[in-house]
Amino acid sequence: MQVAHINRIGTAVPPNDVHDAFVRFVGQFIRDRRDSALFKRMVGRAGIAHRYSFFTPVTNPDGFEADAEGFYTPDAFPSTAVRMARFAATAPGLALRAIDALGIDGERERITHLVVASCTGFVAPGIDQIIVKAAGLNPGVERTGVGFMGCYAAVNALRLAHHFVRSDAAARVLVVNLELCSLHFQQTDNLEQLLSMLLFGDGCAATLVTADETGIALRDFRATTIDDSAEAITWNVGDQGFDMHLSGEVPGKIARALRHENERNDDQGLLRGQRPADFPLWAVHAGGRTILDAVETGFELAPEALAWSRGVLRDFGNMSSATLMFVLDRILKSVGTTVERATDGFGVAFGPGLAAESFRFRTV
Repeated sequence: MQVAHINRIGTAVPPNDVHDAFVRFVGQFIRDRRDSALFKRMVGRAGIAHRYSFFTPVTNPDGFEADAEGFYTPDAFPSTAVRMARFAATAPGLALRAIDALGIDGERERITHLVVASCTGFVAPGIDQIIVKAAGLNPGVERTGVGFMGCYAAVNALRLAHHFVRSDAAARVLVVNLELCSLHFQQTDNLEQLLSMLLFGDGCAATLVTADETGIALRDFRATTIDDSAEAITWNVGDQGFDMHLSGEVPGKIARALRHENERNDDQGLLRGQRPADFPLWAVHAGGRTILDAVETGFELAPEALAWSRGVLRDFGNMSSATLMFVLDRILKSVGTTVERATDGFGVAFGPGLAAESFRFRTV
């Protein structure tokens, strides 16, 4: 049976680095002095230096930090309809930039399947149809949308590509992970919500998956759900955008679950009877510093094991489903230099459920 390979990855982010401006902006809503001090302390510990958005930060003459067009005007944050209109106006262009970065000119018409994963916007005709026309793909390409799954949609999209290639050796699958998380900021003085919003930025990854034996070979996939954790991560459509709830209990739940997976060490677990030490390469969704710490603790990994994930978190924040692909892009670019060929790796992402989606891979 054919083995699916990630041949290339292209990435793109919007033009504006908004991390520092966002910190100042939301800081203006915190009234409680202790909450304000804690927020500032957590900003310093977040491990994030940059996050990107289409919004342009400005400082008003009165010193108030905002975005240039007033999209996020205090006490008048936009409705979900306004946010979706902005998604429709800006998301396709970001997807096309990532596809251009992928470098498939001359072979676009050879793409047989298109998988688009996004949880931050809805539009119909869909982003998939827009991409087919604007990117010059074959109009008969098979299209699949992976919607509203959250951060682990990256693994589900790769799994689909994996199955397409395994069933048809001639399949050439374009996977697009497209997220505009900054469209869903909420006005609140709730510290837990503010710390959740502190994590998120915008980005897109385009990935070519085929049977061509170059890049990263996808071995197999496995998912599991952590018991009694359904409310730990939720993502609901509200009247003013999509409402994210990320409980402070999530890192602890992940660490305990992974510690159990490590201890059970049977072929039914996430590790498939192997040990973490069997995987020199780790592609972990950079959901936040505490999430990465939980994976490191639960699997008893060396501090440098998650360097790629921590680097993506530092440089881009959490871009939901696009984030893991940015991590894989860094691993892929290191093959043949700092990463040896024929090296085994383990990938994992977490999301609503609370669920873990995992896969094993090997550099070739």
